[in-house]
Amino acid sequence: MGASYYFVAIFTSILHRPTIQLTRVFSVTSTLMNKHLSTTHINKGTLYVVATPIGNLSDISERQRSVLSQVDQIAAEDTRRTKHLLSHIGLTTPCFSFHEHNERQKLAKIVQLLQEGQSIALVSDAGTPLISDPGFPLVRELRAQNLPIVAVPGPCALVTALSISGLASDRFIFEGFLPPKSHARRGVFSELLQQTATAIFYESSHRILASLQDMATVFGDDRKLVIARELTKTFETVISGSANDIIQIMQNDPNQCKGEFVVMIDGASKKTSELTQASKDLAQQLALHMSTKQAAKITAEFSQQKKNLIYQFLLAESQSNNLSD
Repeated sequence: MGASYYFVAIFTSILHRPTIQLTRVFSVTSTLMNKHLSTTHINKGTLYVVATPIGNLSDISERQRSVLSQVDQIAAEDTRRTKHLLSHIGLTTPCFSFHEHNERQKLAKIVQLLQEGQSIALVSDAGTPLISDPGFPLVRELRAQNLPIVAVPGPCALVTALSISGLASDRFIFEGFLPPKSHARRGVFSELLQQTATAIFYESSHRILASLQDMATVFGDDRKLVIARELTKTFETVISGSANDIIQIMQNDPNQCKGEFVVMIDGASKKTSELTQASKDLAQQLALHMSTKQAAKITAEFSQQKKNLIYQFLLAESQSNNLSD
C-alpha cells in the first residue's frame, strides 16, 4: 500500500470530519510518506558496504539505519563499537568480527554466507569501510566472483577534513596512515616534494609530533599544512600554518596532541615545481663537495631558481639514495 493511498484516504476523511485540523492531517501524511520513502529494500546474497559516523552518532542516515536493521548479519571491525552504535539507534542485528588480523580467514565464510542467500553489512569502526580500514580483499574477491555489492555512502574523515581545510580540493592524493618509522615517513614526504595536488594522511596521537617534525625537515616552512583533529566530536579543532608553526602550537598546548588526526599538505606551486636539468646537475655536483644547504645556495645564485626548491630536490635525492642502499 503506497504513501499516495494513505494521503487520499486521510484527505477524504477530512471532508466528513471538519473538526480535524488541516495542519495535523498534513503532518501525519508527511510522516507516512517519509517512512515509506526511507525504507530500503534489502536483496538476498548481497554485501552492503555501509559508512558510519566518524564521531557524532547523529550523522547516521535513515538509509544506513534501514540497511543495518534488515541485513542478516553485520561484519564489524570492532563488534563492541558497532554494538554501541546499534544500541544508540535501537537495533540488535547480529555482529561478527572482521578486522585486519582475521579478514583473510573470514573471507571464505562471508562468501559462503552470501552464496547461501544471506545479506551482510560491512562496517568499520568509523567512516567509510576500506578507506584505511579492512575490506579490500573481500570486495576484490566478490567482484571476481561476480557477487553483488552495494555502497551505502556516508561520512569519511578525509573528505570531511578537506572540505573545511581551505586547501585545493580539485586534485588530492590520499596516502592513508603514515609509516611508523621516521626514515620511511621522510621517504614518503620526499616523493611528494614536487607534487602539486593536496596530500592527505591519517595520523595517530602518539606519532603526530614526530610526523610533523619530519614534515618540517622535508618541506621546510614553504608549505602550508592543515591539521583536523577529532572531527565532528566535542573537541573538533582545525589548525593551519607551517609544520614548525603547528609543532609550536602543540607543544604549548598538549591537548592538541590528543585524538585522531587528518593531516593535509598544500601542493607545490606549479610555477616552481620543476627545476631545469642544468640546475639539477649543478646542484648534484656541488653536493658531492659541500653541504646540501651550501650547494643549494650556490646553485640558486647561478640558476636564478628558488634556493628552497633546489634544497628540497637535493634532500629528496639523498633520501632516495638512502632508501635504495
